[in-house]
Amino acid sequence: MADFSKQWCDQNDPDMPYDFDVIEEFKKLSEDNWIPIICEGYGFLGIANISGECKVLIDDKWILFDDVINNYDLPF
Repeated sequence: MADFSKQWCDQNDPDMPYDFDVIEEFKKLSEDNWIPIICEGYGFLGIANISGECKVLIDDKWILFDDVINNYDLPF
């Protein structure tokens, strides 16, 4: 089953129900921890709190989530 974040749905298909909110999941994390969670839309495999910044795992790299939502169609 494919999962999609609130942020992806808001950007691409506002009528589509989302499965999780990246920011809410990030807020649950203590610093320098991560959770494996997949967003099929953006193509990430996890969310992390790295030194207080929200990052997502794409192709074995931790990318700032703000960069992903602003440029997710670009290869990272």
